[in-house]
Amino acid sequence: MSRPATRVLTLLELLQDRGQVPADELAERLDVDPRSVRRYVAALRELGIPVTSTRGRYGGYRLAHGYRLPPLMLSDDEAVSAAVALAAASRAAAADVPSPTDQALVKLNRVLPMRLRQRVNAMLEVTDVLPDGRASVTPDPEVTLTLGTAVRQRRRVRIEHVRADGSATTRDVDPYGLVVHARRWYLVGHDHLRTDVRMFRADRIGRAAELPHRFVVPAGFDPVEHVRQGLTLGAWTHRTEVWLDTTVDEARHQLPSTFGELHACPDGGVVVVSGVEDLSGMARALASLPWRFAVRGPEALVEAVRAHVASLRASVDG
Repeated sequence: MSRPATRVLTLLELLQDRGQVPADELAERLDVDPRSVRRYVAALRELGIPVTSTRGRYGGYRLAHGYRLPPLMLSDDEAVSAAVALAAASRAAAADVPSPTDQALVKLNRVLPMRLRQRVNAMLEVTDVLPDGRASVTPDPEVTLTLGTAVRQRRRVRIEHVRADGSATTRDVDPYGLVVHARRWYLVGHDHLRTDVRMFRADRIGRAAELPHRFVVPAGFDPVEHVRQGLTLGAWTHRTEVWLDTTVDEARHQLPSTFGELHACPDGGVVVVSGVEDLSGMARALASLPWRFAVRGPEALVEAVRAHVASLRASVDG
């Protein structure tokens, strides 16, 4: 549970299910110190959820007696933000088949106050979303829920994974984490078939089932960093090094996190190390950057850049 919002929701679940829970137990369950527990309790109180506390040996936290959570608690700003996000994410499979996102938007709309519902409906009626042309890569919801539960409970999963070429394999994986990047979900974990840490596109997992085996995540392992490294370098055909006439901070601000590893040069500039499959595509990407650059390797990338420059000149001269 790396996100504070996740810990706050878990705290609320514990208080709903258990009644009074000792502060030390909450700290252990949330994997935080007692001071953080107090902050999360304060966050619930700020949301209007009455959490009471008692001191002493048998003290702890609990929801106020007789309190029941309403089905939805959103301020006007929160409701509008949720509606806008759902509307922007909605991608129906067909014009007459509402997607799960569409259905969620309808349900949210039904519970809004009338005055706010009318304004939200007016906003949605005059707002269109321009498709970006990319195919939907949304993973199966049941698969995603199964994987998420397995990650949280540290249980091994058996997945049916389909490669890009259509071949399928069954693998037992210790799931370390789920990472979302560029609308794609990735499962990161120890693959017992390959005896190594691998990442899998979640939309290519047909089935997932929890197994009774438990595991321990290696100390210091970061699923996000593993995905970034995999998408940056990974098992690409070519490893490239390019000098950019800019600073590390500016490069981080302008370049996608998966463009490459950034290394500051002592004499100025930045070297970006990338793994690429298509050198001509890399040449086009470099030509679109706002800085001067110099290719340090491989020579094939130098030739690809020269070919791209020649193509641009031909377009202008022709």
